[in-house]
Amino acid sequence: HCCFPPQYFRLPLNLRTLPEDLPLSAFSHREDPRDVFVLPAGKEEIDLSLPVGTSSFRRALQIKELLPGVITAPIRGNVETRLRKLDEGQYSALVLAASGLKRLGLEGRISRYFSPEEMIPASCQGVLGIQTRLGFETELIKRINDRDSMNCAIAERAFVKAIGADCGSPDTAFAQVDGNQMIIMALRYDAERRKVLRDCISGPASDAIALGRELAYRMLNK
Repeated sequence: HCCFPPQYFRLPLNLRTLPEDLPLSAFSHREDPRDVFVLPAGKEEIDLSLPVGTSSFRRALQIKELLPGVITAPIRGNVETRLRKLDEGQYSALVLAASGLKRLGLEGRISRYFSPEEMIPASCQGVLGIQTRLGFETELIKRINDRDSMNCAIAERAFVKAIGADCGSPDTAFAQVDGNQMIIMALRYDAERRKVLRDCISGPASDAIALGRELAYRMLNK
């Protein structure tokens, strides 16, 4: 039986405070982690007189870098509700997660993919975490776990924790594994200077947590 409030499970994987006796024991193969641009049905160009819909500060900051002068506005509701509001003409476009659209069979609505270099994804975007009781191990759990996804997720979580981000923070990290090596790209928003800071770090994937923390500390001192 579930002993956590429903809102707990709506928190991003990177921002949950997990009880010690209920650890994340496995991570799924990562679905497409990229953010995407969605235009109204039948449209091929953006109407800059209307706002781009996103409730993510992280996405708003980065879309304004990519499209100077664009206006953003919050949008609420599930994916289908947001698409309906878009098609009704309330927004010029939406910025959404590719993984969510693909899992809902709505990949055909994607107008453009943003590379991670263009728009750094939310930490752990596209990864499903499997939570178990402490000490509970089965062969099934081991077979579900994707080692590369696990290393990326723990590196990104380490960054977010060390940087001091909360649910409203745009600060994020995105890790990729190539063989035994890992590279982490990160974004930090300096509110005092109103400046978006970016940096990256690379090293052995086995040092995922240390790399995430080191990058956070480095960016805090920029």
